[in-house]
Amino acid sequence: MAADSAEQFCVAEERSGHCAVVDGNFLYVWGGYVSIEENEVYLPNDELWIYEMDSGLWTMHLMEGELPTSMSGSCGASINGKLYIFGGFDDKGYSNRLYYVNLRTKNGTYRWKKITNFKGQPPTPRDKLSCWVYKDRLIYFGGYGCRKHNELSDCFDVHDAFWEGQIFWGWHNDVHVFDTTTQTWSQPAIRGGDPPQPRAAHTCAVLGNKGYIFGGRVLQTRMNDLHCLNLDTWTWSGRINISGEKPKDRSWHTLTPIGDDRLFLFGGLSSDNVPLSDGWIHSITTNGWKQLTHLPKSRPRLWHTACLGKEGEVMVFGGSKDDLHFMDTGHCSDLLIFQTQPYSLLRLCLDCIGKNAALLKNQIPCLPSKLLQQVLKKITFWAAVNHRQEKKAETERQSQLNTT
Repeated sequence: MAADSAEQFCVAEERSGHCAVVDGNFLYVWGGYVSIEENEVYLPNDELWIYEMDSGLWTMHLMEGELPTSMSGSCGASINGKLYIFGGFDDKGYSNRLYYVNLRTKNGTYRWKKITNFKGQPPTPRDKLSCWVYKDRLIYFGGYGCRKHNELSDCFDVHDAFWEGQIFWGWHNDVHVFDTTTQTWSQPAIRGGDPPQPRAAHTCAVLGNKGYIFGGRVLQTRMNDLHCLNLDTWTWSGRINISGEKPKDRSWHTLTPIGDDRLFLFGGLSSDNVPLSDGWIHSITTNGWKQLTHLPKSRPRLWHTACLGKEGEVMVFGGSKDDLHFMDTGHCSDLLIFQTQPYSLLRLCLDCIGKNAALLKNQIPCLPSKLLQQVLKKITFWAAVNHRQEKKAETERQSQLNTT
């Protein structure tokens, strides 16, 4: 029984630099890397981990088709039930390939397809870029990568320490659009405003027709500037002047839209190389940041993912609790869930029944069938939560015994 429950309550493997998206009632995770004996090991390219929000259970599915190489730093986004993966870094260098997989499969088979019959010119190879999803289009910004000498331009900041012959490495601030309906790459003409500095390991989020970008790194500088691009008129805002306090400089953080006019910022690596555990909410209406004071200080994350759940909760998965440049050992596999708005009354009732299932075991079978199905999933959810907490506590006890 213990082995069965352990298998039932398994979680996606620890990782950083992975991709994650939400579609319907599920969180999907692919790719990334871990460190094993000081070596970077990319996670298998044929594994898709799926987290069901109602039951709190993870399952792993093997994938088929034209598999992407195992990578980190790819940019993942979902449109109409398809997960798109662009760019990334592997043992052979940087990628500018684009793949997709249908997540709403009817037969349970997840099949990758490499997009090769596109029109237009894709971005140059890169990783640690970000993406806005708007009107069935993937709109990519920035990233770190390589260019040939004849491809150098104002949108590329050369890394002084890295070049080889006619190949140069550096940071980008160009904008590229892939239209998923016409399979066409294009580079829109920016019609006004000052673009952000070239950067990588920044973060992007869409509110309405505006694409927001915050922070990131270029050369040895990490930033805390906020910009937005009008995705209809292709005009940049310039650096947005913020009233009041604001988050410190960082890279490898996340920015998640929560509602019509708010953005949730979490974690990252500070300019003094400290992993961050702070959370902030930016209001477009007031043009100000507000720091959340109730977050635990002991759960820093960088190069994680953050996705919005169906009831306004932000689900942070994976990432590292260490500065990856100096101590690349702290990769995480736990799921942090931040509640950004009150849960519905039904959700609260289901949670209450799920937590107290033992006390209500005689009454639960009398529930109507549809409600009973929801309650059974909540019972499983809280059983999984308790199992993982007990397992974590046991691991910490063993660690303390070993150190003493």
